[in-house]
Amino acid sequence: MRRPKNDYRRRQNTEAEHRINERIRVPQIRLVRESAESEIMDTKEALALAESEGLDLVEISPNAKPPVCKIVDYKKFLYNQKKKQKELKSKQSKVVIKEIRFGPNTEEHDFNFKLEHAKKFLSEGAKVKAFVFFRGRTIVFKDRGEILLLRFAQELSDYGVLEQMPKLEGKRMTIMINPKKDIKK
Repeated sequence: MRRPKNDYRRRQNTEAEHRINERIRVPQIRLVRESAESEIMDTKEALALAESEGLDLVEISPNAKPPVCKIVDYKKFLYNQKKKQKELKSKQSKVVIKEIRFGPNTEEHDFNFKLEHAKKFLSEGAKVKAFVFFRGRTIVFKDRGEILLLRFAQELSDYGVLEQMPKLEGKRMTIMINPKKDIKK
């Protein structure tokens, strides 16, 4: 009789996560409890103690000498771990970078239009990456591109802080602007 492939994978995942009860095969463990101090005891004694309380013996730290175990309800333990991971993930801040593209011969109206977008992005807390793209022979207007980007940064000085001065990378001259902390709505 052959086992389905997914059954093998499921068993493998639970074994890889934590060893519980009889799967703990070391002679001695360090038992950690909320009510008492941690103590080193035989695995068989700890298993008997866990069974008498109607709970599971779970190996928390298998690489420690001796391995650290805890007497808990395993399903509840897994639930709390997932809950903590989800909470940590929700607290992480995600950096959003918005790009604004100019040409070296950008007119005043287009400049103002893009400036308003940049103000909105910075007030929402996103970083702004502004760049001048030099197409073909417009690369000879490097100085115009640099002046344009410096003026753009100057106009946004109330909303953000210039992270890096204009830098030419291939056919692009870029600047990064970080939002000011006190601007967020």
